[in-house]
Amino acid sequence: MLGQSKNAYQAEIDSACEIIDFLRFNVHFLSEIYKQQPISSPGMHNRMEYRPLEGFVLAVTPFNFTAIGGNLPTSAAMCGNVVVWKPANTQIYSAQMFMRILQEAGLPDGVINLIYVDGPTIGKVCFNHRDFAGVHFTGSTGVFNNMWETIGKNMAMYRSYPRIVGETGGKDFVMVHKSANPDVVVTALLRGAFEFQGQKCSAASRAYIPSNMAEEVKKKLIAGVKSFKMGSPEDFSNFVNAVIDEKSFNSIKRYIDNAKKDPKAEIWAGGKCDSREGWFVQPTIIQAKDPKYVTMCEEIFGPVLTIYIYNANQFEKTLDLVDATSPYALTGSIIAQDRTAVELATNRLRNAAGNFYINDKPTGQWLVSNHLEVQEAVVPMIKQEVSSIYIGG
Repeated sequence: MLGQSKNAYQAEIDSACEIIDFLRFNVHFLSEIYKQQPISSPGMHNRMEYRPLEGFVLAVTPFNFTAIGGNLPTSAAMCGNVVVWKPANTQIYSAQMFMRILQEAGLPDGVINLIYVDGPTIGKVCFNHRDFAGVHFTGSTGVFNNMWETIGKNMAMYRSYPRIVGETGGKDFVMVHKSANPDVVVTALLRGAFEFQGQKCSAASRAYIPSNMAEEVKKKLIAGVKSFKMGSPEDFSNFVNAVIDEKSFNSIKRYIDNAKKDPKAEIWAGGKCDSREGWFVQPTIIQAKDPKYVTMCEEIFGPVLTIYIYNANQFEKTLDLVDATSPYALTGSIIAQDRTAVELATNRLRNAAGNFYINDKPTGQWLVSNHLEVQEAVVPMIKQEVSSIYIGG
C-alpha cells in the first residue's frame, strides 16, 4: 500500500488474491502439460520429456502489480529454470517481501535471484551472456522492442535460441452502443479508468460515447469524479492515491496541461496536479473533438480518460475507428443491451484487444482470462523432446 500507493482494496486484490491465483494455476497448468504424452502403440513406448531451457531466464517485472512481479519469475522457476529477477525500482519493497516468503516456504538459494539494478546494466550483462536462455517481461513497448533487437543481434553467442515472452502497453478502449444503460457505462468508466490511478495496463483509457446519451453520461461522470476522495492509502476512505513517482507525475501533467490549451480538447472534470505532499493527479476526463487526438492514441498510464462523442447512428463506422486508432489494446469493452450490436462489435474488434469484455469495465478479468495468460507464461519456458523407445525384436 505504501510502496506502490495502492488503497486497501486494490492492494488485497493484487498482492494477496491474484498472486495466490497465479501460483495455484501455474502449478495446475504445468501439471496438465506434463500429462500430455504421445500415444504408445503395442510394442512401443513413446515418451515426451519436458525439461528447462539451457541457461537462465531473465524476469523483468513492472511496478504496478505485485502479482505480476511474483508470477514472472516463479512460473519460469516451476518449469525448472534458474531465474534472474529484476523488479522495477518502484516495486522493490514488495518484491523483496515476496522473496522472503518464497525462501521461508522452502525455495532453495540460487533458483530465483532477485537483484536491484538499472535496466541498461542488466541488459548489458544478461543479453551478452552465453547462458542467456529466455526473457519473461512486462513493461513498455519501447523497452521490449529494444530487448528483442538486442537479443537478435547477439544470437551467435548464445547456446540456444532464447525464448522471448512479453506483455507491453496499448490504448485500451470502451465502445458504447446507443442501446447501453448509461449507469452501466458510467460505472465501467469511473472504475475502469481511475482505480489505482489508471496505472493498470488494462485501464480504460479511451471511450466512444454515442450522441444520444452523451449529456447524461457527462453529468454522471463529473459527479462521480467529484465524489472521489484523494490522499494517502493510510486513510482507507481515499479512493485515489498518488501516482508512482515524479517521472510519471510530470508525464501525466504534461498531457493534461497540453489538453487545457488545445482547442481540440475540453476538460470535463479534474485536471489538477499537486506535488506538494506527494505525486497527486486528480482523475481527469478529456473530451476529444478529434477522434485521433493525442490522448485518444497514446498510452498515458495515469488517471486520464479521453472521450470521443460519435453520431449514435454511425456505430459500425465508429467500430472501424476504434480498431484503427491504436495498433494494439491490451483490453477492450463493448457496452450494449442490443445483442446484435454486441455480436457485431465482438467480431469486428476481434483483433483490436487481447482481453474483451461485454457490459463491464475492461479491468479485473475473470480467471478464465488468467488461465490463458498463465498458460502462455509457462509454455515457452520449457523445452519439449519426443523420444521413442522400441520394445521388442
